[in-house]
Amino acid sequence: MFRNQEIPSVVVSELDDALLAEAFVLDVREPDEWDRGHIDGATHIPLGELQERVGEVPLDQKVLCVCAVGGRSGMATQFLNQLGREAINLDGGMHAWEISGRPISTN
Repeated sequence: MFRNQEIPSVVVSELDDALLAEAFVLDVREPDEWDRGHIDGATHIPLGELQERVGEVPLDQKVLCVCAVGGRSGMATQFLNQLGREAINLDGGMHAWEISGRPISTN
């Protein structure tokens, strides 16, 4: 996938379990996308609600931003980093996550 050098990002193949375990996983997709499957333990805040709900995102934890392919989560990453959070975009998003065989939760 194309990476914007100004937005910190990681591809699924480079995402190690340590980063995943320590990160606050933020899924910014729409509710119907979330319902079809998401990363277990992720928090769902649609991108359109992020500005008003940013207080739900921890200040003292890395944030892994996720969407379908990486566009919306890239915007979320950029927004959060501008606010002083340490955010990283999952390049390729849930599409790449599923293709790599990573588990999907529907709970």
